[in-house]
Amino acid sequence: MFHHVKELQFNARVSKPDVRFAKLLLEQFGGPNGELKAAMQYFVQAFGCRKAYPAEYDMLMDIATEEFSHLEIVGATIQMLLTGVNGELKNAADESDLNQMLDGNAAKENYIHEAMINPQFFLVSGGTPTLTDSVGNPWNASYIMGMGDLTADLRLNVGAETSAKMVYENLMKYTDDVYVKESLRYLMTREVAHFQMFQAALENIKPNFPPGILESDPRYSNKYFKMSKGDEFKGPWNEGKSPELGEDWQVINNPLDHIHETNGLLDEKSVGTNRTEKSVQENNKKLSEERKGIVDAATMPKNGVMSWSVYEEGLEENTVLGKINK
Repeated sequence: MFHHVKELQFNARVSKPDVRFAKLLLEQFGGPNGELKAAMQYFVQAFGCRKAYPAEYDMLMDIATEEFSHLEIVGATIQMLLTGVNGELKNAADESDLNQMLDGNAAKENYIHEAMINPQFFLVSGGTPTLTDSVGNPWNASYIMGMGDLTADLRLNVGAETSAKMVYENLMKYTDDVYVKESLRYLMTREVAHFQMFQAALENIKPNFPPGILESDPRYSNKYFKMSKGDEFKGPWNEGKSPELGEDWQVINNPLDHIHETNGLLDEKSVGTNRTEKSVQENNKKLSEERKGIVDAATMPKNGVMSWSVYEEGLEENTVLGKINK
């Protein structure tokens, strides 16, 4: 159940109209890294958590709802930046008013040029925000990413917040309006906050690596294939221990020779790790049973009835069963 409150979450303000920046800001309204994408991604991901992971469900729904609030802030800011355009487009009887608003014929020609790049923004929307990116590509559900596994989804969300933060950071370079910058900085900051929330939720799930259920093959999980020739660079990605599994990195300096020597890696041996094929299969089975048990216990019907929400303990179940018995 959603309840709309007319006041914005943040008091968005604009000092003057700016049609060009309004068009740029569409990137966060209907773009692939925008607020609608984030809201819908977290909203969809939450369904799989409702029973099995109720705390994470609450978090995903809370953040998804806040993202809708951010979409409202962006839309309101775009509308304020278009102040004058909407009204003048309604003045169909006298084109001179639009020409005057655009400060002469040269400005009007530029307006037409902008319309040719993104015609819907001016010709179809009538001076209101559109669910497109800054160059007119319509919002697309393919922007939404979700794997149905909580640890994988949380990692996807950390990436989504990172991308959105960077877009706001870049947008701030293209406006001199201190009030608009104020709103953009607020929105950028909330992306950082959400990043931390998703990261904390991920760390709260044990084990959380690798994403999903099945462990990786210990023959290949700590191999670093040196695929380039030139300067030698070392770092925590190819020396010392791997950050998640704690295995010793094994550098393959001559990948082609190694492939030939190991029969296309079929004869590869586990080196630098305590994991074995036996321990991997045992852990796979153990975690599979554990995760299945959590989901089944939370989602299996009780007395033949499945209910998404329980408004009062036992009331809904008794009412439905009573109707069935009648």
